Amino acid sequence: MQKIQESKNSGFVHNVASRLVIFVPYLWVILFFLVPLLIILKISFAEPIIQRPPFTDLIDFVDGKFIHIKLTLESYLNIINDNIYIQSFLKSLKIASVSTILCLLIGYPLAYGITRLHEKKRFYFLLLVILPFWTSFLIRAYAWIGLLKDDGIINSFLLYTGLINQPLALLNNEFAVYIGIVYSYLPFMVLSLYGSLMKVDESLLEASADLGCKPYKSFLTVTLPLSIPGIIAGSMLVFIPAVGEFVIPDLLGGPGMNMIGKTLWTEFFLTRDWPTASALAIVLLVILMVPIAILQYIQRKTAIGGSYNEK
Repeated sequence: MQKIQESKNSGFVHNVASRLVIFVPYLWVILFFLVPLLIILKISFAEPIIQRPPFTDLIDFVDGKFIHIKLTLESYLNIINDNIYIQSFLKSLKIASVSTILCLLIGYPLAYGITRLHEKKRFYFLLLVILPFWTSFLIRAYAWIGLLKDDGIINSFLLYTGLINQPLALLNNEFAVYIGIVYSYLPFMVLSLYGSLMKVDESLLEASADLGCKPYKSFLTVTLPLSIPGIIAGSMLVFIPAVGEFVIPDLLGGPGMNMIGKTLWTEFFLTRDWPTASALAIVLLVILMVPIAILQYIQRKTAIGGSYNEK
């Protein structure tokens, strides 16, 4: 009986410990994601005022007895009626989409080539991919200013070689923003694709070759479909932060590059219209949930199809 009781106690302690371990990440998400999100949602339904904080309270007590709730949709209506906000959203989605496609077109051959290397060489090439993370994100963005400006390294080299007669406009435009985003987020795409491509069973490629499949057809019918989870993961890791990017458009895009991240910063810190800024953040979150849901659905269908084919 004593041994049974001890085993029950140890089992109880183990269950409590396991639940506490699981509870920690949930607590982290609640404190640092859900609570700030609810605060932003609350501010988005308030009215802007000139005081600190620059928004009205949603709940007031009248004579200490009655609760008066004041909700307004004015901030959301301003977003719908103002073309500046709509253009900011559209430009952000466009730049993020094009940057994601560019990262995929550059990152896939790079990741595929690394998987084909010998294990020792593979380590050094992965190290080169990760190396930019060892320096500050801001410093890397500033470095491109020195490369792209009119008297920068690229224009100076082209002028010296005689390929151009006057400096090219490489800075303060969308071209510079694309370069900055692709350079900054390409490692996320490469690492995601690398992890997916490393899981491809070589025996499947050997079987397709034995059946008379040419290399390009084996790639299209075997390698590419099996790497779809990596493509989806890499695309999400690039697209989502690129939509709300602020540093790169501000430094490389110039004053006319009004992406939604810069618009949010302007509303929060210059105009101090916190309700409108909070509404913009909520709308951006809702917009981002659509591609995330679609990509997760595709990933789930792919996983189900893969498990079915394996059976």
